[in-house]
Amino acid sequence: MSGYALTPLAKADIFDIWSYIAADSEDAADRVEQAIHEACAFIAEAPARGHSRPDLTTRSLCFWTLTRYPNYTVVYRPETAPLQVVAVLHGKRNLARILKQLP
Repeated sequence: MSGYALTPLAKADIFDIWSYIAADSEDAADRVEQAIHEACAFIAEAPARGHSRPDLTTRSLCFWTLTRYPNYTVVYRPETAPLQVVAVLHGKRNLARILKQLP
């Protein structure tokens, strides 16, 4: 296992997700944050577990939807070591627009 690294955007996404949920329940926010980190570690073990989304981007990115919290998707670069987590996004956001803005 090579582990994973969060980009500044991914770190900000996780903070924003935590902050939004914590407004109602810090315990729930902690559970979602833990599930995100567990998902990142899981896909870092075998990056091919995710899938591409040619409907959203032509970039070499893969997507993994959290099992327990299916509103959240981890976006990552499968060819990097450690695995680079680019973003963690809520499914109701305009993913195509967000992905176009990535550096």
